[in-house]
Amino acid sequence: MWNTFIRRKLLLFLVIILTQISCHSSNVLQHPTTSATLWVQNAAEYKALTTTIYKMASNHLEKALNDSAWTAETQQPVDSVATMEPAIIVDVDETVLNNAPFQARMIKQQSAFDPEAWNDWVIEAQADPVPGALSFLKKADQHGIAIFYITNREAAVEEGTQRNLEKLGFPLSPDKDRILSKNEQPDWTSSKVNRRAKVAANYRILMLVGDDLNDFLSAKDIPQQKREQLIDEYSEYWGQKWFVLPNPTYGSWEDALFNFDDNLTNREEKERKIQQLETKN
Repeated sequence: MWNTFIRRKLLLFLVIILTQISCHSSNVLQHPTTSATLWVQNAAEYKALTTTIYKMASNHLEKALNDSAWTAETQQPVDSVATMEPAIIVDVDETVLNNAPFQARMIKQQSAFDPEAWNDWVIEAQADPVPGALSFLKKADQHGIAIFYITNREAAVEEGTQRNLEKLGFPLSPDKDRILSKNEQPDWTSSKVNRRAKVAANYRILMLVGDDLNDFLSAKDIPQQKREQLIDEYSEYWGQKWFVLPNPTYGSWEDALFNFDDNLTNREEKERKIQQLETKN
């Protein structure tokens, strides 16, 4: 009788454990960024796409260098750039550094984005290079082009960003600050306009590379329709002076779905997403 009791207890314990594992796996798969993160980490198409984009940028380097009036910054006067040194501005996250492992952590922990956990990840300096980014920027550096990294990582963890870039071999200057982080100066907010202007004051900007519309234009809090209009308005820049990397995991595109309303509940966000699905009937 005692053995039967023990067996029943063990069976019940096993059932509870298996149920917990099953529930955990189900919750992981239901995380809103699971499929996007799996695509970035596993799809050969992701590597092919980012490599293609950087090859396109590389193919335009010589033309950009030789045209003294060439500038990728819309606010930079063409008649003032001829004597300036050339530069390229790149975003960091999901543009030159791939942070999919951090996102995978959040998924397995069933967590939303956490700034403290993110800063810890930055300090770890474990991000891999986005495929194609390193070879492109090394080529640009060999041509004497200054590389500026304009990132919305916090200035407080810039040392981690620098270690990560250095460890991977990305071009940096030994005596000049080429990493322009958020809040590094009082007017360096999440908008990158002022930081681009600082670079444009002394350099002819050949190209902008990023994964978000704000890496190219002032697009903060701009609704979806206006964002699409901006794409058309600057159509001659895309693929020649501006190069955008795929990021299905996060970005201002998702904020635009919610009309930049930070007070929506999870249920309201899900309803907004469903409303945005176009079925053509």
